[in-house]
Amino acid sequence: MIEKAKQVFEIEIESLRHVAALLDDAFNAAAKAIISSTGKTIITGVGKSGLIGKKIAATLASTGTPSFFLHPAEAFHGDLGMVGSNDIIILISYSGETDEVLKLIPFLKWNNNKVIGITGNPESTIAKNSHHHLNIRITREACPLELAPTSSTTATLVMGDALAVALMEARNFKQEDFARFHPGGSLGRKLLVKVKDRMRTDNLPYINKDAGFTDLLLRMSEGRLGMVIVGSQNYAEGIITDGDLRRALLRNADTTQLTIESMMTSSPIIINGDELISQAEHLMIERKIASVLVGDAAERRIEGIYQIYNQ
Repeated sequence: MIEKAKQVFEIEIESLRHVAALLDDAFNAAAKAIISSTGKTIITGVGKSGLIGKKIAATLASTGTPSFFLHPAEAFHGDLGMVGSNDIIILISYSGETDEVLKLIPFLKWNNNKVIGITGNPESTIAKNSHHHLNIRITREACPLELAPTSSTTATLVMGDALAVALMEARNFKQEDFARFHPGGSLGRKLLVKVKDRMRTDNLPYINKDAGFTDLLLRMSEGRLGMVIVGSQNYAEGIITDGDLRRALLRNADTTQLTIESMMTSSPIIINGDELISQAEHLMIERKIASVLVGDAAERRIEGIYQIYNQ
């Protein structure tokens, strides 16, 4: 089974290399057509080509190119109303002769749509009726019967990815842009969400500088943050983390000799709540700390605590 799997990988890699060698100016022209379009990029195909088309549409949409998938059968029964004259249409069919896709061509011509064909046959009906044709002619399918689309669907997928990446570069698409389209993901959280939206504000563990060791342990345990703030909300004199506590005990096991002032960090880092989480976490990783105070650094006034591992 493993040998067969390796063979499939080799066959598909071979086909991808072959398709890469077929890339020509038509790819540049297709990408430029999409960039210059004021409409959407609509992708259509049937069967496995349609499934790959859905993924390509999703990738384009999430990387700065407004796009959606249109099933050709549904299109022929009313959904052509979604197609504007400024939209770019990508027709996917390895043979270039898929009947359901061919039926759309008369409408697309009447509607003055620019058409990009992705097929494995430059002489096919779809290729000849496309303004730009992307050739995905493979060496062979990985299916031993040469029936199930395998290498051909992989080649289609990679051609779609190549378009998406080329368009990202052309649009100067950045992390921040990607995050806007993925606000629910971890990247969106880090690049769009502010520290004040995720900081802990309730039951913050404050302790007086003259408190005893037992009070320190109790307050640190109650706060469940692995740290305490020395002082008050209006003025933080310092912080003590569980790491500070362990190091103090290693230096002197006699807890009666340990004072809050001797254990605390007197110049804690305080960041503004309007900072992005990405900025805060970069600082925390750089300083090798897991917790940071949030508030006014100049006044040492505290609004909350942000911890990198609780997010």
